[in-house]
This record gives sequence, C-alpha cells and structure tokens, in this order.
Amino acid sequence: MSHRPFPGRRSVLRGSLAASAALTLPTALGAAPAFALSGRPKAGWGVQAGDVTTDSGLVWVRSDRPARMVVETSATESFRNPRRWHGPLLGEGSDFTGTTRLHGLPSGEQIHYRVLLADPDDPRRTGEPVIGTFRTAPAKRRKGVKFVWSGDLAGQGWGINESIGGYRIFDAMAKVDPDFFLCSGDNIYADGVISATQALPDGSLYRNVTTEEKSHVAVTLNDFRGNFRYNLLDSALRRFNAQVPSIIQWDDHEVRNNWYPGEVIGTGTPYPAGTKLDDMALRSRHAFSEYFPIGTISGRPDGRIYRVVNHGPLLDVFVLDMRTYRNANSPDNQTVDPQGILGAEQLEWLKRELSRSRAVWKVIAADMPIGLVVPDPVEGKANFEAVAQGDAGAPLGRELQIAELLRYIKHRRITGTVWLTADVHHTSAQHYDPSRAAFKDFEPFWEFVSGPLNAGAFQANALDGTFGPDRVFVKAPSVANVSPADGYQFFGEVDIDGDSGELTVRLREYDGTVLFTQTLQPGRVGQ
Repeated sequence: MSHRPFPGRRSVLRGSLAASAALTLPTALGAAPAFALSGRPKAGWGVQAGDVTTDSGLVWVRSDRPARMVVETSATESFRNPRRWHGPLLGEGSDFTGTTRLHGLPSGEQIHYRVLLADPDDPRRTGEPVIGTFRTAPAKRRKGVKFVWSGDLAGQGWGINESIGGYRIFDAMAKVDPDFFLCSGDNIYADGVISATQALPDGSLYRNVTTEEKSHVAVTLNDFRGNFRYNLLDSALRRFNAQVPSIIQWDDHEVRNNWYPGEVIGTGTPYPAGTKLDDMALRSRHAFSEYFPIGTISGRPDGRIYRVVNHGPLLDVFVLDMRTYRNANSPDNQTVDPQGILGAEQLEWLKRELSRSRAVWKVIAADMPIGLVVPDPVEGKANFEAVAQGDAGAPLGRELQIAELLRYIKHRRITGTVWLTADVHHTSAQHYDPSRAAFKDFEPFWEFVSGPLNAGAFQANALDGTFGPDRVFVKAPSVANVSPADGYQFFGEVDIDGDSGELTVRLREYDGTVLFTQTLQPGRVGQ
C-alpha cells in the first residue's frame, strides 16, 4: 500500500527545535509578537500528540516556568487562518506540563499545529512557537493505516549515547512514515541508574548523558518526573514526537522490575526498608499522567490506562494494563484464578469492547507476552512474571484468564485479532494453534514481539505449550544485556492495505532493516 508523502517533514524538524520568530501571534495573546521581552516561557522539551482518532487528538508540552498553553492548528504549514485552542495554565502542580484536547478535526488529513506559551500575567510575553504535525485516522478504509510499535527505553543503564546518535531508532521509525507509534511499556527504567560510562566487551566505554534524577533509583514524585524528562533530552526522540503521535501503555519499569500490587520491598539499599510499591506506583502514575498525552488520564493521575483507541474502520487498538490489576507473582499453578493478570473488570471490558468493535483489525496491545516464559525467582521460589509458567498442560494460574478470553473470541466469532507486545528485549513471531495446544477451545492467532528501543538485549525466552505456540521467527543475542551500541534493538511495523484489507507485519532492526514479514488476511475468526 502506498502512503501519500509526509507533508512538511523538513519544516516540522526545523520547527520542533526552534520555530521562526516571524510566526504571527494569536490575536488573543496580543497584537504583535513580544519575543524581545526577557523571561518568556520556553518549551525545550518539544511537543507530543497522542490518542489520535478520526476527529480528535491530544497535544502535550512542557514549559520552563508558569505559562498559559495555546495551540493553533492548520491544514497547511503557513498557518493562514489557524484554528485556536486555549489550553491549561502550566505550573508547579503539573511539573509545568499540560495537554490540550483538539476535537472536530477533519478525518484522514495532515494536521499542522504549533504550541505557544504565554506569560500568564502578560499575554504579550510569549516563547518561540514549537511546531508539530500528525495525521488523523481515516474515516474511509481505502486510505489504509500504518503504525510502528516497540518498547523498553533507557534500560539496564544504557542511556542516551550521543556518539552513536542517541536514541537513533526513532529516526528509523520516522522514515517509515507511520500514522502513530504504539509504545508497549517500559517507557522509563525508574529502578535503573544511568552512570556516565559503562564498559563494553571490547574494553571501550559506552558514554551516557546523565542527570541527577538518574543517578539513583526513583522513589519520590520528583524522581519519577526526572526519569520521564531524561528521555526528552534526546533530540531524535523530540524530532519523532513532533512528527508521529503516540499510543502509550505502561509496564513494570515505570515503577520497579516485576512489581505487582501489594508488594513490599526494601532492606535499606537502594530502597528504604518496608517500601510499599503501591505508594511508588501512585507517584509514578502521577508523573506518567503528566508526561504523556493519554485520553483517559490526561490531567487525572487516577484515570484508567487501559482503553480502546479507534483508528477508523480498519483498526481498533485495545491498550491493556497488565500491571495495575494483577495478582502477586507466584508459581502460577493455581487451578482457579479470577484476578489473573488483567483483573476481572478489565477482562470483562476487553470482551465487551472486542464484541462491539466493527474494525477490520483488532490489535490487542499487551505489555507482556502470552506464551513466553518470563520468570521472577524470589528466594529460591520459581515465581513467574508474565502469563506462562512453563507447564505445557492445561491452563493454570494467569493462563486461565487468557483461555477464557480466547474461548470468548472463538465463540463470539470475533475476527481479525492480532497480539503485539514488547518486554522481553528481543524480536520474534509466534503463531498459536489449537492443533498443537493442550487447551484447544480457540482459533489460531499471531503474537508479534519487538523491542528494545534503547536497552539491553537478551536471549530468547522459552515457550510454554499450553496454547500451542510455534516460534516462526526470532532474533536475539546469545548473551545477556547486549548494549545498544552492538545492535539487537528492534521495532515492528504494521501496514494495513485499504483496498484488500490485508495486514502486513514487518519486524525491523534499529536501522530499519526488515528481518521478517508476515501478511494476514482479513475476516477470519481469531487470525
């Protein structure tokens, strides 16, 4: 499927870094620009758009001081006759971040936007406009849809290394010209320290950009905020954010490795003794809600992360939260498990929304894989972190909830489901089939794994045979924690053709090289 050229990409790149001072100031902010005035607000962290639909989207910015957020949108880069949106007052309470909701947008069109920050006491004092763009979802299927996905950013102490181009994978993803980016969790590693250098196997050094907040594990709200700010120091990520809207979910490293509700940790180092991870999760969630434009939680730290993002007649994206409502990590071999990894309420929501969906394709964005065994050993116990526990027999533990969902998809004849995930720091494609499975009451489906974006790469995880997975493709290192300088960083691409309805998945390396391709046909139960 061909996409029309990305309009104004060069202008967006220039504008996202330092927009021209000659841009016309909104009438509501004053009759003439006041760029010469000192102390005007600055938006050095760039802009982001998120949760874009056929007629709406969210725009995010961060100021360096109190400011009023104003967004202008236009069909062209000239910004003639722009539409104006008055956003929130940005202050200390939100770490000077803010999100403005845009609505009533034309479908399937390129939207150019610019964000101005005005002194709340003197609207003439404004910062330089910061420019971004995004495409709204098409209202008609013939336009097709393309997006990319991955996860795991700044993990295992591998941070922004400017000598290798920083987070260079974002430049490769931008070249694909996607409609949006799905981040499958681990947007930060709040539990990971980033030092100035790390030793590489050849004796050379990996050199990181460092900040005070990344010199220790995150515990306070300001620590978590600093983790999200750290990633925005990278110019490739800021360029990408200005060009490609996002759909964001979270996972464990937004708080701590393998965390679950009710967990208490700490012996004094590096966490205080008796640290309640529920308290830390609330702080992380607060910062998460400030630093990403997400429709269900923008401005509401208590909002829901799981949601469905409708992207026109071809695609619905079901964004799961497999972290907040799960039970404790355990040997995961119980024969009754109503809470599972999703919680009862989220499971019922997912079943209901899948039934309601009329989209040709229903992407289930899972922050953890289904059939890959992810252990979480504690004090000699064989606990497990994801769904599978390595027992190839009938469903046990969290598998019971997945079995219920797969059975529901089959008996309700829900077509076009595809599972996308990250988490395990390699890339692979698994096909699940009841003919190979211990549990047989489901229709075949695919699960595709990608990542990391910029983190340590690890060996491929073992498979659990309960749902009959066949690993059709995998690329992973033979040793643990390979640095981003040595490759093994991955993203995936999904391209849905508007004419045929076919969905093509391409698994790509950090430079865009295609490693594996799989094309799926529409209209089949499961897939």
